[in-house]
Amino acid sequence: MSDMTRREFTALVGGVGLLLAVKVRRARGQQPAMPAIGFLSSRSAIDSALHVTAFRQALGEAGYVDGQNVVIEYRWAEGHYDRLPALAADLVGRQVAVIFAGGGSAARAAKAATTVIPIVIMIGEDPVKFGLVASLNRPGGNISGVSTFNAVLGSKRLELLHEVVPTVATIGLLVNPHYPSAGLEISETQVAARAVGSNLIILNASTESEIDAAFASLVRQRVGALMVTGDPLFVSLRDQIVALAARHVVPTIYVQREFAAAGGLISYGTNLVEAYRQVGIYAGRILKGEKPANLPVVQPTKFELVINLKTAKSLGLEVPDKLLALANELIE
Repeated sequence: MSDMTRREFTALVGGVGLLLAVKVRRARGQQPAMPAIGFLSSRSAIDSALHVTAFRQALGEAGYVDGQNVVIEYRWAEGHYDRLPALAADLVGRQVAVIFAGGGSAARAAKAATTVIPIVIMIGEDPVKFGLVASLNRPGGNISGVSTFNAVLGSKRLELLHEVVPTVATIGLLVNPHYPSAGLEISETQVAARAVGSNLIILNASTESEIDAAFASLVRQRVGALMVTGDPLFVSLRDQIVALAARHVVPTIYVQREFAAAGGLISYGTNLVEAYRQVGIYAGRILKGEKPANLPVVQPTKFELVINLKTAKSLGLEVPDKLLALANELIE
């Protein structure tokens, strides 16, 4: 083979190799990227472990497995609502296929960030009153999901608390003033307090130190029982709140089971694990092509009453048989 022939042969082989490499890169580039789900939450990752598991299980049943054919991008505000707009904007910038928004503040931040990307919400408020959807049955727009309506259960919680401590004249309501539904929960509970002849004291707190101060105020004002609203910040600080309630011997009712499991007296509210499972189902359906506008907002049909009998005993309380029979779970 002449020198010229060898040079031509070498160039030919090199050209073929280069062409093959380009084709491989192009083929790889043409492979569809895995769709991403933006998971935007007002809570923290630690507080949401069970809920995330339920969400992922529901996605799996729809055929979507994180890391295999879908990617979940988590964004946690950890009770700091001012972080949510930037977190929502980041998810939109990443062009996720669907956004899950957990909590009223997260839902509003997601709505403000996009009118195009489908949004699945899980909130405790009425999404119609919040301006998130046109109606519960036909949401319209790019938003649907689950409403636990926890914010409007204040009257029921006060009724349950009154059953346990019927002679208490003054009841406290621990509220984070920055929580979107704080005003609604206050007004609902005030009406219920008047109905049973109790005086309602509002205790505001949005930090750990303010929670300590709220309990000090509770003692000064001789508050005989306490209600804690369902703010994500309070959920993350539940050990502190439960410990303070025990230290000051204050019978307390909470929104979520986590509090009763941590030693709180009573909790009454929606089963959040089931709610997260439902939003996972909706996220899967949207990934398959359904539109949020045509998916009715799901409302809970069952609420959980959990009573910690060990805590009741330590407080010297006798839980009425009526409540024991109604309880979904008794912790001993």
